[in-house]
Amino acid sequence: MNLKWLIRSQSIFTLAAGMVYPYYLLFLKNMGNSYSKYGLAFAVFTISSAAISQWIAPRLDRYGLHILAFSSVGMMAAMIAFPWAASYGFVLVLQFIMGCCNAMQKMSERLMLADHTEQGVRGKGIGAYHFWTSVASGFAVILGGYLIDWLTIDVLFYLSAILYGVSAWVIWRKAAYNKNPSYQANKTLDKRETI
Repeated sequence: MNLKWLIRSQSIFTLAAGMVYPYYLLFLKNMGNSYSKYGLAFAVFTISSAAISQWIAPRLDRYGLHILAFSSVGMMAAMIAFPWAASYGFVLVLQFIMGCCNAMQKMSERLMLADHTEQGVRGKGIGAYHFWTSVASGFAVILGGYLIDWLTIDVLFYLSAILYGVSAWVIWRKAAYNKNPSYQANKTLDKRETI
């Protein structure tokens, strides 16, 4: 099974998240001006993620690839909006959107890993996936640290938004490939050969 597209898209997603994450935390702390407001912002993120997962669950098998793409698009929109956040209420709205996107990404990512690996031989594919997304995460934090010395935090949010957009584009390309009739014919032939 081919996991390259998933590894690419989610490594870019992880790069985008990791590059801005430490500075996003500082942004939240400065916007809230207290640990209780900071805690509330994170609670909105986690609770919205939990709540939306119940809505996504029955739709996941049918629309998993599209949900994965929309998670990247949603995060891209949130990163573009963050530098414009002038109030704590607006930050909470962004935290809600990001929590929803987090649930969409995590659930569809797991579905894609299951769908694109075979039972009994999943370890190698999952290992490669974990390796490359973890490398992207580590590289992102280092890159973000160097970039913040030269750029403003706003520019870092915008660069992160671009990377989320690239991640969505990789996923949309996969979705378009899946709709191609010649791909579907080859997929059917592959299944017949394995029977």
